[in-house]
Amino acid sequence: MTISTDDITGLILAGGRGSRMGGVDKGLQNHLGVPLALHALLRLQPQVGDVMINANRNLSAYESMGVPVWPDALPDYPGPLAGMLAGLEQCSTPWLVTVPCDSPSFPLDLVARLAAAAAEAQAEIAMVATVEDGRLQRQPVFCLLQSGLMESLVAFLHGGERKIDRWTGQHRCVEVPFDDAQAFANANTLEELHRLQPR
Repeated sequence: MTISTDDITGLILAGGRGSRMGGVDKGLQNHLGVPLALHALLRLQPQVGDVMINANRNLSAYESMGVPVWPDALPDYPGPLAGMLAGLEQCSTPWLVTVPCDSPSFPLDLVARLAAAAAEAQAEIAMVATVEDGRLQRQPVFCLLQSGLMESLVAFLHGGERKIDRWTGQHRCVEVPFDDAQAFANANTLEELHRLQPR
């Protein structure tokens, strides 16, 4: 039992408020001469059938990257789950995989490894876990999920809930360990973005 690449739609989560970066639109911040979200797009595109972006501002800048752009279905930036819901609402494949716009170096075999683990465990959700200080640390925004979970997510969000772990905890979820925690490094602040630049 395997999950075909064509059965997976990729979603780049760029809908955040960027509050820790002074309110700038994180996905459009320059990294090596290219917007962060475009780095994520170029890494994700070969790993999936289709790609789309979740963004709430500067939509034309994201649309110029050449893939569909969908804003949150809920108002007031309720967080990554709202972005995932926007993706699920537009997803026409059995699976959706999400990555954040501010991690430009995630592994090129990310989706293949999540898909293999989900198939093997017959899980509804496969999530990255990195080893940090000897412990497995979940990276819930790097996540492969069945598109049939949309109704569950709608109910969860409409109940006023926002925490990813609480929602994924309601479903068959497999953690997929990745050794290289640095590959998932992200830029929440301008200082972190600066640190991502090669020396």
